[in-house]
Amino acid sequence: MAEARQINSAGISYQELIAQDVVPPPAVLTLQSRYQGGPLTVPIARYRDRHYHDLEMKELWPKVWQMACRVEEIPTVGDYTIYEVGNYSILVVHTSEGIRAHHNVCRHRGRQLCDFPGHASNFICPFHGFAWNLDGSSRQVTSDWDFPHVNRKDISLTPVRAEVWGGWVFINMDMNAEPLLSFIGGLADHFSIWEPENRYVQAHVAKVMSCNWKLCQEAFMEAFHVITTHPQILVGTGDENTQYDAWENFSRAITPNGTSSPHLRFKPSEQELFDAVTMRYLDKDGPTIPTGSRARALLAQASREALKPVTGNRVIADSEVSDSIYYTLFPNFHPWGGFNRITYRFRPYKDHHDKSIMECYYMAPYAGERPPPAPVHWLEEDEDWTEAVELGALAKVFQQDSFNLPKVQKGLAAAQFTEAVLARYQETKVRHFHELYARWLKLE
Repeated sequence: MAEARQINSAGISYQELIAQDVVPPPAVLTLQSRYQGGPLTVPIARYRDRHYHDLEMKELWPKVWQMACRVEEIPTVGDYTIYEVGNYSILVVHTSEGIRAHHNVCRHRGRQLCDFPGHASNFICPFHGFAWNLDGSSRQVTSDWDFPHVNRKDISLTPVRAEVWGGWVFINMDMNAEPLLSFIGGLADHFSIWEPENRYVQAHVAKVMSCNWKLCQEAFMEAFHVITTHPQILVGTGDENTQYDAWENFSRAITPNGTSSPHLRFKPSEQELFDAVTMRYLDKDGPTIPTGSRARALLAQASREALKPVTGNRVIADSEVSDSIYYTLFPNFHPWGGFNRITYRFRPYKDHHDKSIMECYYMAPYAGERPPPAPVHWLEEDEDWTEAVELGALAKVFQQDSFNLPKVQKGLAAAQFTEAVLARYQETKVRHFHELYARWLKLE
């Protein structure tokens, strides 16, 4: 068997690792791409200049599909939530005709209509009492005798498109946008076997980050940073052996776990591999593995057994329970494949170009009745991710990432060069994002 530490990922793909028996074949990961596009440099002004924030608010966020919430967060008629990105505020509401969305703005004098998510039979503006039905149609004009010049049909709430995929509600402020399923393309095929609609929100943590939203999300789009940012996981993570692919409006990375990093100068034993993976989840020593056993296989089998109450006899490949399979749907939605529970969302924080909101959902499978979704846990801006105990050991990993990000923002603000340099292969997902970004903002 080839030693993982001898493999250079720049010339060897994930599929070739399988052929060399470094990782067992993933039964469901057959769709591949060899992405050749995307820039090799990115103007640092995209992260630090107000101009790009303003351009995004004009050309990107009002026109692109973006995840707003989960269906189960608004399960009954009258339930609504508020999705905000930059200065835009959107009401997403469960009506008798299905899920609808409206701009969260009173059509009288422009007051934000709702301040908090909740349940309502109709929406009443707290300023003058104008009211709208859940479907956005006008319900009441206060002192209507004084508005003979107003046609009630002309003051419906400003509509926003709302469509559902995989249990996620997406919105688009452009009423002429292409359908959601057309926009996400083959991503639906990739996820069909994992049935994201049959997961529930086990945890949801959000935090304001002191960096641009693009800078923030790019830290979670590649495994290139593991060697220095997360050195404690190198023994059990094949960081540089990650496969990167891109299609249409989405991209993917597959980082093999239960194998060691090619950066290591030694070959870990199977026990060391086993301990390196389990140390992420356990605060105590794990078991001793039998002589001749493979750590990766044992870990995958243990995960399969733990999932049996909810997956039954479904055939689950080692990769589905072992590896990090992380997707990006342009511009800011990051669902993970397999049975890893992570989904990320990143967006601008209010009208700040140098602050963002990072969110992590844990989407878990379940048996029987769907558990209620966990409420969002907002961390204070100066709180560590480790305060989110519901994220378990991964909170420590997020804290390592968070330590870097404000310093990157600060460094770019003072940088005396104009472009950041990207790796040709290991930053494929970042390059793909910026190719799409330039297209949407008409920068080409």
